[in-house]
Amino acid sequence: MAGTGTALGAPAERREGRLKVTGGARYAAEHPLPNRAHARPVPASVARGRVTAVDAAAALGLPGVLAVLTHENAPRLAEPDDPTLAVLQTSDVPHRGWFVALVVAESLEAARAGAAAVRVEYAEEEHDVVLTPDHPGAYEPETANGGYPGRREHGHPESAFGSAAVRVDVSYRVPPLHNHPMEPHTTTAYWAPDHLTVYNSSQGGSDVRDTLAALFELPAERITVVADHVGGGFGSKGTARPDVVLAAMASRVTGRPVTVALPRRFLPAVVGHRAPTLHRLRLGAEADGRLTSLTHEVVTHTSRVKEFVEQAAVPARVMYAAPHSLTAHRVVRLDVPSPSWMRAPGEAPGMYALESALDELATELGMDPVELRVRNEPEREPDSGKPFSSRHLVECLREGARRFGWARRDPRPRSRAEGPLLVGTGVAAATYPVLVQPSTAEARALPDGTFEVRVNATDIGTGARTVLAQVAADALGVPLERVRTEVGDSDLPPASLAGGSSGTASWGWAVHEACVRLAARLADHAGPPPGTGLSARADTAGQADAESSYARHAFGAHFAEVTVDTVTGEVRVRRMLGVFAAGRILNARTARSQFIGGMTMGLGMALTEGSTMDAAFGDFAESDLASYHVPAHADVPRIEADWIDEADTHLNPMGSKGIGEIGIVGSAAAIGNAVHHATGVRCRELPLTPDKVLALLGG
Repeated sequence: MAGTGTALGAPAERREGRLKVTGGARYAAEHPLPNRAHARPVPASVARGRVTAVDAAAALGLPGVLAVLTHENAPRLAEPDDPTLAVLQTSDVPHRGWFVALVVAESLEAARAGAAAVRVEYAEEEHDVVLTPDHPGAYEPETANGGYPGRREHGHPESAFGSAAVRVDVSYRVPPLHNHPMEPHTTTAYWAPDHLTVYNSSQGGSDVRDTLAALFELPAERITVVADHVGGGFGSKGTARPDVVLAAMASRVTGRPVTVALPRRFLPAVVGHRAPTLHRLRLGAEADGRLTSLTHEVVTHTSRVKEFVEQAAVPARVMYAAPHSLTAHRVVRLDVPSPSWMRAPGEAPGMYALESALDELATELGMDPVELRVRNEPEREPDSGKPFSSRHLVECLREGARRFGWARRDPRPRSRAEGPLLVGTGVAAATYPVLVQPSTAEARALPDGTFEVRVNATDIGTGARTVLAQVAADALGVPLERVRTEVGDSDLPPASLAGGSSGTASWGWAVHEACVRLAARLADHAGPPPGTGLSARADTAGQADAESSYARHAFGAHFAEVTVDTVTGEVRVRRMLGVFAAGRILNARTARSQFIGGMTMGLGMALTEGSTMDAAFGDFAESDLASYHVPAHADVPRIEADWIDEADTHLNPMGSKGIGEIGIVGSAAAIGNAVHHATGVRCRELPLTPDKVLALLGG
């Protein structure tokens, strides 16, 4: 199923792989500019209030400390579109961890010592950081993240649920989750007399450049943002974060290059997190399993700095045919850090709850959970009524069931044991929308027979350089080795950010169009290209962002086998299988890596990852990798990922859908459903840690 042997679809190796494993790839903190200084922020130590005094004398007296910036002396910024970037502008402290000072020094060690020496006094105010389903401050937002309506209703879901032959009414809790990319958020900034150069760990250099231009009131052409290599982001680097603003400030004040590398423990408070979500699912069905009513209600939190609403009820608008439905969000403004994007925002927590509830319905019906999903397959998108551009969820379920050996499964819970271990299997579906943004690209043919493709795409570790070269080679009809790609610099043709699984589709569309135009120029040109080469440029504005008459989504199915230790409560995943329908796969090697990476992240969501907000201190109790447990090698079993060949002409010239996020969607539910099958008890709060499982087992 993987790869055709042509440039597009072939399992080509990542072009930057050797640089990365030999240390040749430079990340944002690794540009050794002459006379470079280092800076470290000082986070607020109160949950809400204002700064009344900053004593920097002790810090300034330390060897190597160059400056201490506070709200009293930091450069003034224009009002940002994103209020989280208004750092060191006022004395207000909206939440614990908000930056109240920045120490600039000759070395990283001196900056750290200086930050510890700064004394800050506060006027504290009462704070509230606790999310509850019935919080009096909850309100219904007009829209959720992504511009989705906060509430959608069809038919009469309440009365239809009341009259349903079979009903489930269940609640689930997903805790706050943290992105924790391998490379923390980092910026090295340098002001030349008339130009600002920034090396930034970002998912979108063009967006960062435009943000800095607005904040510092500069023409965009006087700013260059380089994001050549980025050590992951998972959404937390989707737009500018405080590190880039602080580094630019410090460089302007000192006249020197300055690096700001945020300590990992600072990240949960200042770069975004997945907000906690409280879910209530009410499913009503006929005795044959056909849904008559589907209600998914979500309560989540946002900060007082800005509104961000995790769109966790939105997937229920896509998945299953139900004539009566309600999907709604409520949000509470709390004194918490601002939530933001984390891999598959909305879909990851929303599908965990929906797919778990569907498993509970299958149990009530005495019906196979695969067949229940197949029975409720819609002909059109339930919410919009649009036809699907392509939808092969049933094929994913059938193929996954065949490969997993689902037919041999004893459906009875707690029917298989190996000594103290209970063994179970589970299934869940997955979906993710097709998103695409306008981008520009340039293609050039050189006299030596090679080609250059230039686009400000950001390779955040996904293999974008390689895949874009494959797109170009396919459009030009030339061998892959004759195409070079240049990415990660805002002086290149501007492009959209790497987020929402939209990067390759957006950049690839522009690259394809530029290469098609270049091929046409070459066909009309006699002989080899001139010394400077022949070039063509494409801008997909008006095409990529045009409204589609089709509902466009990727789909998939997850299968998992787990063991549950009845003595310790420990859950171990033995094997996972994901089968996806995501349009044309452009590189079999990098695609499989993305699917497996997402599934591994879903395993962490299910079993190990979780954060708690300390009510007294107003802080995340788990803020580093010692306390926030991402899966280690020993936690990850044999994971298989494959796909259904899918031809879809309603997407983009490549026929591709995004694959970066769908792997995490539904995988936690498959594991949770397998735990129920193993034990006969249902844990409705993630992660499924031994203490929770053992309590349910009566241990």
